[in-house]
Amino acid sequence: MASTDALTAHIASILEPLGVEIDDLALTKAGNRRVLDVVVDADEPIDLDRLAEISRAISDSLDESDIMGTAPYVMEVGTRGVGRPLTKPAHWRRNVGRLVKLSGDAVDAQGRIMSFEDPMVVVNVKGQNKTFDIAKISRAVIEVEFSRQGDDK
Repeated sequence: MASTDALTAHIASILEPLGVEIDDLALTKAGNRRVLDVVVDADEPIDLDRLAEISRAISDSLDESDIMGTAPYVMEVGTRGVGRPLTKPAHWRRNVGRLVKLSGDAVDAQGRIMSFEDPMVVVNVKGQNKTFDIAKISRAVIEVEFSRQGDDK
């Protein structure tokens, strides 16, 4: 059986032509079988049809190779979702315009991401644009919005 690094490289090569990247990959044991959990991300939103296409491409490639070995496994493919922290520059770039909750030694705020130029993010906090170095933010999570101010109803 391959290491998670080898699996990541294998699956990344499948996803690159699809314009998708691996955000996270975990291989865990569940009883006598394994669970391969693949979290994907892209510049464009990934809808259910696209996620099914991505899942099929990964599954077909794993079936054609021996990278997973002979032991049974279950594969789960999903997207980042709003609950996952922003940890990579691409996460910040892809969430410009969204509401974010920031915390850390130097910051504790909630606001809208106005722009991102690695490593600096501009967040509108209570009507004022503030610039933060993402390296100084301990945790940043997108806040769920059911209707944004200014959206047509």
